[in-house]
Amino acid sequence: MQGFTTSRPAWLTGNIQGMLWMLTTAVLIVTMHTLIRHVAQQGMHPFEIGFFRTFFGAPVVMVLIARYGWSIFRTEQVRVHGIRSFGHVIAMMMFFLGLSMTPLATANALAFTAPLFAAVLAVLVLGETFRWRRSLALLFGCAGTLVIIRPGVTDVGLGPILIVGSSFIWGLILIVIKSLGRRDATPTIVTYMVLFMSPLALIPALFVWQWPTTEQYLIFLLMGTMGTVAHLTLTQALRVGEAVVVMPMDFFKLVWAAALGFIIFGELPDVYTWVGGVMIFASATYIALRERAVNRARIKQENAKA
Repeated sequence: MQGFTTSRPAWLTGNIQGMLWMLTTAVLIVTMHTLIRHVAQQGMHPFEIGFFRTFFGAPVVMVLIARYGWSIFRTEQVRVHGIRSFGHVIAMMMFFLGLSMTPLATANALAFTAPLFAAVLAVLVLGETFRWRRSLALLFGCAGTLVIIRPGVTDVGLGPILIVGSSFIWGLILIVIKSLGRRDATPTIVTYMVLFMSPLALIPALFVWQWPTTEQYLIFLLMGTMGTVAHLTLTQALRVGEAVVVMPMDFFKLVWAAALGFIIFGELPDVYTWVGGVMIFASATYIALRERAVNRARIKQENAKA
């Protein structure tokens, strides 16, 4: 139950598969963000959007149960799944609220900061070593964030602040997911995510509740399916391909967000968004690749001593 099992032609190598999975992830996530902006502009509160995004992940979970059976619920980490889901709901609500008042490309550029926060938290929480190269990369990424929001030069709106705050919480969640993944398979993690997040997300939604239209229900169904499938495609991308090849494809989020933002909302990203987005993405990618290289070197040393 560790991933998808698919037959493939000989030319479709693991790295090419990984690149395609990552591109698929980028398209799914940014398209979901676009739908969120669209429904928010219709007057639907982001808290209620967050609930329906989670609730309508249920069809994907039903497919997973049909594929893997009830063994998908087997875990010894129910409490950790609950903690992860609680933090995920908070991060999601903050991001959706920020997304409703921030240009699409800017929001996705700032969302690249989550791995940077995860790297810092890995040092503080897990005691991981952070050497000078990754420290410089982290500072470079932080500088990219400042390039986008430009505090002291322009007024920093509530939207970007909420998105950066949600990225910080999401960085912590990434640490928890990393811990969960050591003992539970991806389908199990995704299933418990939907199972716990739906009732948790309903609580704030009830305070701003309004019944959606038929069109909005269909959008929520599409949104929930996209978001849940994206979790699976992202995991699959990193499983079948090398990170050094796969990770750069994630930058397509900014490109796709800029295109959809311009076509649908008439938003044109400024040069600061592009420059800052490139800086943050490059920083996050470098840190991820360095961590992978260090882990591989440590495993080789341990195997050599064994």
